[in-house]
Amino acid sequence: MKKVFLWWLITGNKGGENRGRIILELHNRPYNLNKLAEKLCLDYKTIKHHIDVLNENNLVKSTGEKYGALYFLSDEMEKNYAVFLEIWEEFKEM
Repeated sequence: MKKVFLWWLITGNKGGENRGRIILELHNRPYNLNKLAEKLCLDYKTIKHHIDVLNENNLVKSTGEKYGALYFLSDEMEKNYAVFLEIWEEFKEM
C-alpha cells in the first residue's frame, strides 16, 4: 500500500475524515455497521458508504452476513497502520 494512496483516501476528498475515524475505531475492535454508526455518531447510510469505499480499496474486510456482518481492518491496513497514523496526525493539524 502506498502512502500516496492513503493520503488521497483520507485528505483527498470531503469524506476522508469519516473514513479516518472508522479506521481508528476498527483498529481497536470489529464493529457491525449499526454499532459503528452509534459509536461515531453518524448516520447508518454514511457509515455504509464509507465502509464500502474502504472495502473496495481492500482496507477493511468483513465476516458474517447482512446486518450481523462484523467489519475489521484488512491485513494490509494493519501492516500500514503506522503510516495511516502519520497521515492522520498531519491531517488533524491542517
